[in-house]
Amino acid sequence: MYERFYQLRERPFALSPDPEYLYPSRVHQEALDYLRYGVESQAGFIVITGEIGSGKTTLLQTVLGTLDGETTVGRVVNTMLEPRELLETIMIDFGLDPAGRSKPLMLRDLSQFLVDQRLAGRNVLLVIDEAQNLSLAALEELRMLSNLETEKSKLLQVVLVGQPELRDKLASPELEQLRQRITISYHLPPLDAEEAGRYVNHRLRRAAIGTPLEFPRSATDLIHARSRGVPRIINVICDAALVFGYAEERRTFDEETIREVLAELETTGVLPRTGAPAPPAAPAPTGTTLTQPAIEAARDALLREVRVRIGALDERERQLRDRERELAEQRRVLAEEYRLLRSRAAAAPPEMPVAVATPTRFEPASGGRVWQWVRRIMLGVSPS
Repeated sequence: MYERFYQLRERPFALSPDPEYLYPSRVHQEALDYLRYGVESQAGFIVITGEIGSGKTTLLQTVLGTLDGETTVGRVVNTMLEPRELLETIMIDFGLDPAGRSKPLMLRDLSQFLVDQRLAGRNVLLVIDEAQNLSLAALEELRMLSNLETEKSKLLQVVLVGQPELRDKLASPELEQLRQRITISYHLPPLDAEEAGRYVNHRLRRAAIGTPLEFPRSATDLIHARSRGVPRIINVICDAALVFGYAEERRTFDEETIREVLAELETTGVLPRTGAPAPPAAPAPTGTTLTQPAIEAARDALLREVRVRIGALDERERQLRDRERELAEQRRVLAEEYRLLRSRAAAAPPEMPVAVATPTRFEPASGGRVWQWVRRIMLGVSPS
């Protein structure tokens, strides 16, 4: 919608995780290094945690996109599962059929699959997203699967990605054995104010076609304070700011503009109402959520408010296009009439007086009328 207005090839603050837009902040680069090392060294369990919207999935997508063709990846994203359901889901994701099989047979088939992959020179990586939703029994089931191994190495490597509750769950006494098998663990903290500003302008640069749009530090500091440094909430605020700016035909975003955007987001319910911006770098409460339906509802509300302005802009563009076509046709007719006049002048008998001075001094009756018509067109006046 606003891409052409701001000379962007796509929306820079879309909520879908896109590795192309990964901003290598200090903490994200550190997490990326840990994750890559763990995968490449075939560590046992790898655990990555962070607040909702902190960029865990984008990190994961980045690493998975760099894996060579010798790694078979299975991914589980629906984790509200009991132990047997988890086992069935894992098998299905690896292309195995668990239908009608008892648990021992499923384990046998999965074990044979892992052995076949190893014999083919391939590593097997299992990624569990939203792992905080797994029950203690399901997590214990994963530990048991990690027992599948050869004399020299594990046949299955597991990456657990989840919210901070996952760390609390893994600290349970019942999961002591699993906890001992965690080789790498990293928690993603929120962005600080400086990194938040760089994050915003990094995404704008990545999406720019021409000269990149840039948010000043005063605006990004306000965005950081309101988002608490959580990238997903930063994206929501910045995307709304671009919609708002497009509706108001603004190409700069100062602190006052961002305050107006935040007020609108609070009115539509996307952000909770506050008397003042939250203090910088304050961690998000564990239970804070920002659902996709709420985000979409807020965006729809903003779109409804700017629809009239967008319609006016479209109508203005249509009128300009019509005017350009009209002027082009007039130029074509003018050129044709001028060519005809030159042809008549060249073909006239020598004794016939022909005016060859400036158009305003052309005397013959018919020619004079033509030049008057031409001059009126050049002056933008109706020729009739």
